[in-house]
Amino acid sequence: MLKTTTWMPKRGLSKAPTCHDLMQLRPTRLATTRENPRGLFIDRWGTLCSLPASGFAKRPSDVEFLPGALDALFNASRLGWNIYVIGNEDSVAFGALSEAAWKKIDGHIQSSLIAHGIPLKRSYACLEHPEAGAPHAQPSVFRLPETGAFFHAMHNDGIDLSKSWVIGDSTIELAAAWRADLRSIGVRTGVALKDETLVVEPELMAEDLASAIAALTRAGAEAA
Repeated sequence: MLKTTTWMPKRGLSKAPTCHDLMQLRPTRLATTRENPRGLFIDRWGTLCSLPASGFAKRPSDVEFLPGALDALFNASRLGWNIYVIGNEDSVAFGALSEAAWKKIDGHIQSSLIAHGIPLKRSYACLEHPEAGAPHAQPSVFRLPETGAFFHAMHNDGIDLSKSWVIGDSTIELAAAWRADLRSIGVRTGVALKDETLVVEPELMAEDLASAIAALTRAGAEAA
């Protein structure tokens, strides 16, 4: 079953949960328990998929996976990586795209990965922005560079964040990785870290997603 995690405030809640709240959910590892799995968190636009000319995808047919991306993720999944897709969806937050249209786009991306043999663990999409209009004017721990997606994966899927990586083309997701103590790789596709929204230095730089995953593969499980 496809898993999409979006933050939509429930009626009656005065505020979104804080990162501190999520951190309290960190599971305690017993000496006898098996090693927790590692996660690979991939930025959606500019890393996995090319940036549409209009700035955002309006329909499933606008989605174009970057060369080699799907094959690389398939190889990563075969090596034991748990695959996650992450990203902010400001087109929905500010009303340029309906939630119904977004669900079709996200469903197409997920279905494409699964059809390629990639067992996608979860798709994290934040549809909220504190400066947006109703109904999306809401802070969210899932909005990058917040770290809610990572701690959600840790709590729900048992992901070991210390052995997990984030791959992205903007400083937003790489800063989130740093804040949650994940390792990070920047890619030269998309905005190629030229957004300069935040000051961050990834551990590695790669030409694209395929090259980034190849670097992790060469490094081996111990380095990961």
